[in-house]
Amino acid sequence: MSAFEKTKTQVANTSTKQKLFEGKDLVLMMVSGGSDSVAMAYLLSDMAKEGTIGSLAMLHVNHKLRGQDADADAEFCASLAKNLNIPFYLREIDVAKIASSNKANIEACARKVRFGAAKELMEKLCKGSSATGAIAVAHTLNDRMETFYMRSIVGTGPGGFGSLRYANTTSYGRIVRPLLDVTRDELRAYLFERQSLCGDTVSDCNGNLWREDVTNADTAYLRAFVREKMVPLAQSKNASLSDTLRRTMNLIAEEDDMLESEADKLSASFVKRLSETDSQEGILLMPELGLVQTPLLRRVVFNELSSLYESLYGPDGRIEEASVSAVMDAWDKDLYESDSSLKASAYVKKGYVVNIQGDLAVSANSKGVRIEPMSTFRQRRKKD
Repeated sequence: MSAFEKTKTQVANTSTKQKLFEGKDLVLMMVSGGSDSVAMAYLLSDMAKEGTIGSLAMLHVNHKLRGQDADADAEFCASLAKNLNIPFYLREIDVAKIASSNKANIEACARKVRFGAAKELMEKLCKGSSATGAIAVAHTLNDRMETFYMRSIVGTGPGGFGSLRYANTTSYGRIVRPLLDVTRDELRAYLFERQSLCGDTVSDCNGNLWREDVTNADTAYLRAFVREKMVPLAQSKNASLSDTLRRTMNLIAEEDDMLESEADKLSASFVKRLSETDSQEGILLMPELGLVQTPLLRRVVFNELSSLYESLYGPDGRIEEASVSAVMDAWDKDLYESDSSLKASAYVKKGYVVNIQGDLAVSANSKGVRIEPMSTFRQRRKKD
């Protein structure tokens, strides 16, 4: 089978197996102009023509970080969309200015504004209709491998080693990754073969089938360091590393999904919102949670903290491991291990109070473990 047919078949199989586009009327492709996203545009365009996915739109975000090169990327993407007869949307956002004013990491800031733009556009395109949509991003098996090693370096929970997921629902919307089972080299081979077979490919002013961002090779950035240094070294010991890691990450992801499902059931039974109308007022973790196994308790606490923190401060906050541990410490696990016959409320440390994440208060009494903004905690204490 040719590289062209093999890649088309693999992406179609991944999309079907993972149910990436089922029930979605619109697919908004985020296209940077790099080889991965350009290949995705061609592949999904073919699938749309075949009727296996819904209608397409293309979004390019110019971060204004690379001067004329960034402008040339935008022009290339516009030409690609025109050639494929796909509606094209351009957003120009001065990421450096935003990052400087917020004292934020420029890569994290770029990601935030990029997905923020996609969410805003998706809402606009679906407004006034019953249409639903998915945001397609061009992460490949290479990206998944790199993320695996990056998380090995900076630390992660068990689920983090599942690396990028085929699909996940975020505050930005449903994100799908149809290219996760193909490599960057396979996508580039697909583009070259498509050029000779179909003659419908777009080239830039230098005759390139995609745009190259030179900053991707700057090993001062962690991902580039992993890509240029770590992965080749690992591949020298295992030529089939990509397939090996893909199987490993999928196994981890499956087991993590099971743990997540069990945690969701516990949350539904033993977590209460302190206000039915305003999640920002906090949550109550009922005493019974202290009786569950530590890995499950940790997952419930992490998920609930993440949800509360997002409602307060937006989707990009990071929950610290120390915060999760501080909440778990509100239960006396030593007492439970020595005597498990007591009522669940007996294992809650009455009078336990600690500050986490800078502005959240954790307090405990016989009703359970309460997590709320510090201002809410202080007002309640004054009333008491």
